[in-house]
Amino acid sequence: METPAKLYQNVLDARQTEDAIALIHDFFPGKLAAVLNLRRVTAPLIVPSGMGINDDLNGVEQPVRFSAKSLGNREVEVVQSLAKWKRITLARLKVEPGKGIYTNMNALRPDETLDATHSIYVDQWDWEKCIADAQRNLEYFRRTVEQIYSAMKDLESHIFEHFPQLAPVLPDKIHFIHTSELEARFPNLSHRQREYESCRELGAVCIEGIGYPLSNGHPADGRAPDYDDWSTLRGDGKRGLNGDILVWHPTLQNSLELSSMGIRVNSEALKLQLAMQDCDNRRGLWYHRQLLEDKLPQSIGGGIGQSRLCMFLLRKSHIRDVQASVWPDECCASNNAMM
Repeated sequence: METPAKLYQNVLDARQTEDAIALIHDFFPGKLAAVLNLRRVTAPLIVPSGMGINDDLNGVEQPVRFSAKSLGNREVEVVQSLAKWKRITLARLKVEPGKGIYTNMNALRPDETLDATHSIYVDQWDWEKCIADAQRNLEYFRRTVEQIYSAMKDLESHIFEHFPQLAPVLPDKIHFIHTSELEARFPNLSHRQREYESCRELGAVCIEGIGYPLSNGHPADGRAPDYDDWSTLRGDGKRGLNGDILVWHPTLQNSLELSSMGIRVNSEALKLQLAMQDCDNRRGLWYHRQLLEDKLPQSIGGGIGQSRLCMFLLRKSHIRDVQASVWPDECCASNNAMM
């Protein structure tokens, strides 16, 4: 009996795949902008070093750095994501609560471990939206997740109209699960195994509170302390106003993360999370001073993986089949790999 990967990975040939990728890129940004009330902005590829603007991810990944001769040999960095830059941009553009921005982000993560779903090159639709202080709550976060999920379902239907061989598989609704609930349900499994089990059962989930320590004293997964709010106490007694959107990938027969997002830290949450991760030294950085002095708007934001979404919708078994990047020699030998 053939494996699911063999059954699904060649649903579209190379030319059809390129046409379908173009279709996704033409349709989805507009749909996302409509449901979240966003306007497009232009994103940087590089940002200054030493200001706290670049994304530190888990705090150990090193960005690509170089000295720019025309800037007096000032050091700059290739972005790893735009989580902090977007909030600065909301302030610069004086965006009102209820409105936001989105952009086409291209980033490099040289320390990334390559596998079927991870690449050194990262492409995302990054978005950020101003909110009022009263909207820093679980209900607003979940409503935003549901709006994004509805845009994904509309995209899935749009692809099906053009490629009938790609029948929709997303369930009608997305399910919300906190990391502590997953821990209680699957105490002997790792976080990745818990993701697998929840996606296999439900089809689409938003796993909340990633970053706050579980009962064993460790978080389910690493999260930087200075953008998503994973520590605020919620009305249900749990912690965190953030989450990851994951779906069940029928080709991989595995869970696949499509988006990471959250209500962003205010000054109180920033202080707590910096202290929890022993990062108080960041308080002196320019970006963090802006936050601590309440000079940046309250916001919610995240990133939606472009290649990840294409990989899921087009039933591809490896991200190389929808992305042009650099891969180990054994990957590049594949006739399907985009160089």
